Amino acid sequence: MKKLILNISIIGSVLVSLGALQSCSDALDTNLQPGTVEDDGTPFTTTDALYNYMMGNVYGTLEPGPAIYSSAVLADEVKPGASSGGQEFSLHRYFLTSQEPLVATVWQNNYAVINHVNRLIRGAEGITPVNAADQTRLTQILAQARAMRAFAYLQLETYFSTDMKDPNALGVILVKDVPDLHAKLPRVKNSDIYAFIEEDLTFARNTFNGIADPTQYFIGRSAVNAISARYFLYKGDYAQAKTYAQAVITASTAVAANSFALAAATPITTSAAPTIDNSAWRTLFYAVGSSFNPYRQMWVDQNRGESIFSLGRIALTGNGVAIGTYWNTNSSSLSGSPMWFWGRNLYNLFVSGHSNGDIRWLVNRDPTTAANANYATLYPNNLGQTRSSDRLVVDKYPGKTGTNTRNDVKLFRLSEMYFILAECAINDGQLSTAAGYIKNVRDARNFTGPVAAPTYASAQAAWADVLQERRVELALEGHRYIDLKRLAVKAGVTMDRNNTDDIVLTSNLANGDYRYTFPIPLSEISANPNAQQNTGY
Repeated sequence: MKKLILNISIIGSVLVSLGALQSCSDALDTNLQPGTVEDDGTPFTTTDALYNYMMGNVYGTLEPGPAIYSSAVLADEVKPGASSGGQEFSLHRYFLTSQEPLVATVWQNNYAVINHVNRLIRGAEGITPVNAADQTRLTQILAQARAMRAFAYLQLETYFSTDMKDPNALGVILVKDVPDLHAKLPRVKNSDIYAFIEEDLTFARNTFNGIADPTQYFIGRSAVNAISARYFLYKGDYAQAKTYAQAVITASTAVAANSFALAAATPITTSAAPTIDNSAWRTLFYAVGSSFNPYRQMWVDQNRGESIFSLGRIALTGNGVAIGTYWNTNSSSLSGSPMWFWGRNLYNLFVSGHSNGDIRWLVNRDPTTAANANYATLYPNNLGQTRSSDRLVVDKYPGKTGTNTRNDVKLFRLSEMYFILAECAINDGQLSTAAGYIKNVRDARNFTGPVAAPTYASAQAAWADVLQERRVELALEGHRYIDLKRLAVKAGVTMDRNNTDDIVLTSNLANGDYRYTFPIPLSEISANPNAQQNTGY
């Protein structure tokens, strides 16, 4: 009897078509390990085995790094760094094809999660709980797994569906269970994917109803609601998006061991270093593991901050992608071989905010940054050596105690929930209410005190302000590329690269361009002729 080892090592051998294994022999072993399922469907026998499988093969398979990186490179968040060897330059210049490796990785990673969840659910059928507590644990394991499956489908829809607001638009491939090894499944309508996502989220939500939130590293009630809020927003169901975003914010105000209130910008100085951004202050502010500032503490994983759900990245064991290495090879400093710098116009927004007390410039840029005040006049034709003349070092992922560049990946933060509520309010014509939600975030980020609420003369102005605030707050978290696709037309803006954001002539992707949707990977199309390609590729 063949036995299929289901651990993280087989992710690379799972075909992006998910109907087959690239090489069955790659995943076969004669010794059945704890937490595995036999190839003929023999189930797990204990909740311990099921839990171990969930931790290693479901949580362990979630990897949003390629999607975050692709989004930044395609949008207007970064420009080539001083130590770049040309990696992803073609993608940065919009040569997006079905052969793009990052696109294939996004597709494959999310289907790997779905595959593992389907196998977990099938394997769980053989468990007979020993008591009521064991039954509860079993149900909660299934709820966590199903919530992660819903998130994986949300990721796939986000990048590969041409229009998430159209239920009849072409979605992705729906894999509800463990398919036959030779299955070649077609893409289905968005509505079919949505029905499946909502079933998973409803099961998870009902399971966690009334149960206190866990740490940020596990799916709980607020994580399920956060996934739901983003899903319904992208789908265009503003009423539901509002319900679940508000539920997350309400939960965040509860006094509990695992609370996640908006991370504060203060204190901004200490008695030892009262002058902002001088040498003594930098030593204390940027200290990994002992920074005195709550917002900085969140980004160096010193505390939870406002993280609703994060993927833990242990300092020395090498689990998951070290997300900081997308931007800086060795460390987040000029001497750390930067691969990408901040895009100039985004950096300008950081600087502009800082002049009014916004902490995000101090947190996002490394103090070794060598910004060229004359960048626009020195290189007006875009032919300057921008990588050496205007060096805007990314410090959003500096690492944590024990390692550079490895940080927890914060999939959902509380600030996003306020932005979702703002979008819902604009959709309802409540512009002052939307302004209040934006003020909530700006107040938390300002070290001089509360700020004035913005005033919107029109819905378009409100959409533009929300889009800009998301650009600043959620930079390099995988949102900007999709936000431009969703909101740029409503906001009356376009992608906003500076003319120094490349070493060749810089251009911006036009609103409505087909490249705001990823192509179905060629490897999928080749293995599965039933998978229809997106328009334009």
